[in-house]
Amino acid sequence: MDVFHVIDQQGKKITDGKTIDYIEKALGPKGHITAGAKTWPSKQVGVHSVGDHTAIELIGRDRPGLLSEISAVLANLRFNVAAAEVWTHNRRIACVLYVNDDTTCRAVGDQTRLSLMEEQLKNILRGCDDEDSEKVARTSFSMGFTHVDRRLHQMFFADRDYEGGGVTTADQVDHTPSFKPEITVERLEDKGYSVVNVKCRDRAKLMFDIVCTLTDMQYVVFHAAISSDGPHASQEYYIRHMDGCILDTEGEKERVIKCLEAAIRRRVSEGLSLELCAKDRVGLLSEVTRILRENGLSVTRAGVSTVGEQAVNVFYVRDASGNPVDMKTIEALRKEIGHTMLFNVKKVPASRNAYKEPEASIAGWPKTSFFFGNLFERFLA
Repeated sequence: MDVFHVIDQQGKKITDGKTIDYIEKALGPKGHITAGAKTWPSKQVGVHSVGDHTAIELIGRDRPGLLSEISAVLANLRFNVAAAEVWTHNRRIACVLYVNDDTTCRAVGDQTRLSLMEEQLKNILRGCDDEDSEKVARTSFSMGFTHVDRRLHQMFFADRDYEGGGVTTADQVDHTPSFKPEITVERLEDKGYSVVNVKCRDRAKLMFDIVCTLTDMQYVVFHAAISSDGPHASQEYYIRHMDGCILDTEGEKERVIKCLEAAIRRRVSEGLSLELCAKDRVGLLSEVTRILRENGLSVTRAGVSTVGEQAVNVFYVRDASGNPVDMKTIEALRKEIGHTMLFNVKKVPASRNAYKEPEASIAGWPKTSFFFGNLFERFLA
């Protein structure tokens, strides 16, 4: 039996009947990933259906203005970006974009057109030459279902971003000792498990990121205990390799620690988030990212979605040096684009306090906790 105690993103009890019904269907007997494709015939991006689309995957070395250049290429070739997710980590950028033809609103099947797009995107990614030329640029196309967050983890893992030595100024800020997750790997030989303990600042999708990474590293989670108290999270996983072995060498343990730390940090964004909402049209993303670039802002993470005729874009930004954004810059942005779209600015909370052991509740566990066994195996396989 797997027991979960969950709250919504505002920290409140889930009372919405539609949300509860969706969770029950997704986790129930008919919610298996293969059955889901039959239940929901339209393509899905994360939890958002975007109809017919072509998925574009890009990974390469990050630099200021790169997202603006990528979106400009798509706009010039008359591709409409229906949804996208962009992450950056260790001077690398990975993004999954879902595009369709601006006239038919259908997936693009013309191989000549796709080849032209791929060539131009690769040229942009190659514009940041470094000593590791094999890691500069990679693109691919597909028209099927994918869970966008999991795919981004897989792309970064294959790119070996966890080995990145050089970091940006923003990374240096985030790598302060108080922020760095505490991760240990121990042997439980009498039970035949390796035990992974993770202590860090709590956030949404933390467990998802950790379990995805362990799965992609070919480890199976047999038992786990997850607890949360205020801003802190403590997670413990009992794992074995798919061949049944536990982690034997220090090298294996060090690799698991590095990969989990990278997985936790990829989604972390601090500073300011800009939420923009406007009527969807071809070139909108290109226009917005161009304005951000011209105002000296660098995008560390972005999410793009389309709801009906409205495009909803969220950008996490810093200045070109990786430092927090000056509010004068934000006011200049508001004056420039505030008259054409809804513009909202939020400060992403940052906790610089070192991890503290949470206080136990009456039952001996922190305020929010749960246990699970092999629940994720069928969803992450």
